[in-house]
Amino acid sequence: MGTSNQFYKTNDYRAMAYPYQITSLEQYKKDYQRSVDEPEEFWGAIAENFLWRKKWDKVLDWNFSEPKIEWFKGGKLNITENCIDRHLETMGDKPAIIWEPNNPEERTRVVTYSRLHKRVCQFAQVLINNGVKKGDRVCIYMGMIPELAYAVLGCARIGAIHSVIFGGFSAQSIADRLYDAQAEFIVTCDGAYRGAKDIPLKSIIDDALIGNRTIKKVIVYTRTRTPISMLKGRDVWWEDEMEHAESQVEKDNIVSFPATEMDAEDPLFILYTSGSTGKPKGVVHTIGGYMVWTNYTFINTFQYTPGDIHFCTADIGWITGHSYILYGPLSAGATSVMFEGIPTYPDAGRFWDIIDKYKVNILYTAPTAIRSLMSYGMDPLKYKDLSSLKTLGTVGEPINEEAWHWYDEHIGQKKCPIIDTWWQTETGGTLISNLAGVTPAKPSWATLPMPGVQPLLVDEHGEEVTEPDEHGMLKGNLCIKAPWPGILRTTYGDHERCRTNYFATYKDLYFTGDGALKDKDGNYRITGRVDDVLNVSGHRIGTAEVENAINMHAGVVESAVVGYQHDIKGQGIYAFVIHSNVHGDEELTRKDIFQTVSRVIGAIAKPDKIQFVSGLPKTRSGKIMRRILRKIAEGETKNVGDITTLLDPGVVEEIIKGKL
Repeated sequence: MGTSNQFYKTNDYRAMAYPYQITSLEQYKKDYQRSVDEPEEFWGAIAENFLWRKKWDKVLDWNFSEPKIEWFKGGKLNITENCIDRHLETMGDKPAIIWEPNNPEERTRVVTYSRLHKRVCQFAQVLINNGVKKGDRVCIYMGMIPELAYAVLGCARIGAIHSVIFGGFSAQSIADRLYDAQAEFIVTCDGAYRGAKDIPLKSIIDDALIGNRTIKKVIVYTRTRTPISMLKGRDVWWEDEMEHAESQVEKDNIVSFPATEMDAEDPLFILYTSGSTGKPKGVVHTIGGYMVWTNYTFINTFQYTPGDIHFCTADIGWITGHSYILYGPLSAGATSVMFEGIPTYPDAGRFWDIIDKYKVNILYTAPTAIRSLMSYGMDPLKYKDLSSLKTLGTVGEPINEEAWHWYDEHIGQKKCPIIDTWWQTETGGTLISNLAGVTPAKPSWATLPMPGVQPLLVDEHGEEVTEPDEHGMLKGNLCIKAPWPGILRTTYGDHERCRTNYFATYKDLYFTGDGALKDKDGNYRITGRVDDVLNVSGHRIGTAEVENAINMHAGVVESAVVGYQHDIKGQGIYAFVIHSNVHGDEELTRKDIFQTVSRVIGAIAKPDKIQFVSGLPKTRSGKIMRRILRKIAEGETKNVGDITTLLDPGVVEEIIKGKL
């Protein structure tokens, strides 16, 4: 690879202009105020900078009580024309995606915008050839390879709804998602590489499809050359299908595949996220608003400059990868680094090697990764040139001050602004963050809301919090009082669940599920979930989901799961389990339960600690008092609060004695 960004710039490269890029604190204040006072005029002007087949009839129509939210309704477009086609004339030879394989000895792949266009058109044709139509749901379960991007964008090109499932989920979790989405098509790989592990993706899909009656086709890409089962009539090879499609979309060296015209409010994708009940929610994002929001937040939070190399370390199975590896950067004509592996393989210097190799300008990663890499000391940073870095970012959870300062000093060398972005699967993109080098940073604070975002702190009754605490802070539950373009529209197949989860807790407000502080300067600090959802390594995991999985293990009578502070993950999972027979070998029983959780949900949800107990603290009505268990898990055993209302207060003393 080249030794500087010049490798990626052609002589005739013309910088794209971003007329809506905020370049000063004064402009931020002005734009923010205008976005609140005149949202339709503000967002209408920004949307004019995209490629529309037909202009919208109305910029915004909404009420939060149903909820009903429509942005750019009546506008006709295709998101892939905005992410690919409109860049071809001026940037066809510019890399869209630089792919770094799991094994550093393997060849890197550089996918230019022209190559991306060809492959997406080909795969769109493959989907058509296999019976996929506009509106069909396509499940994608692949490793972090360029073909995953082709599959996602190929779906968007024909108007099929993609639902990407993270490669760490189990067969049962996939089966649940396939059923919920009523998916008829799957795109997968024989296997995936992740660090020293080979993940048998196709075998897991085969297990997920036992008893499934909706799936018509499974398209399989060859990555690991793992022996797999291919069912006649259902399973087809990616390579064969692409070869056939190539002759259909390319004639006389001209690639042509017409993008399907879509309405701005047509669904783009479904992404499943944990809630406070056991069943995952299929969050639905629609095309027009999501496109405008991911592009706007990408350009402004990172202060993206044409020619920058952007490295988001997330997996595309999560919303961060959707928004800030694919849709945000590509719609901006950016170059996005896509990494197949993990930060510690083959050693803990891997991120720094990648930054040095490609002269990365923007690094966007999770506090979990930063804390993990901190633990390896300074040796992995030796002889790594990080001088190309201009902007650092964090995502997934609030970053603690120690990690913030380490990131600032050793990675940014005190010359790179750090953006601390707060957002969710449901929000589509960043809601609260400083803008790199433009608005002030405050270690471990997300700081100011993006234009269009109107936060509000409320108490448990929904009343706005106006009285500061003894530290001069406002403290409450974080809500948003008006829609931004990237807000979710529904939960797939169950609009009532969307209403009750997000819009029914507090009247006429979107409830984020997070608590927050607000200082006198208007900065926000996220304090964590206020519902029964944990934030483990930046990923949301519902306690009910983990409890359901534990309770499926033979011998488990009942369980209760809470979060506790974890040095690396942010939050760890602490499970209190009543078991009918621990066999005298507690450790073996723990391992059996770990295995059950891995099979039901995936290794991502395995408890960090399992404490066997004879009973759980319950009220007389049978409700488990999780606040008591949370205090015990956190080590607050001297003051667990009032236990007089418990059915059996003695059980608390026993749990405290047995604490791990």
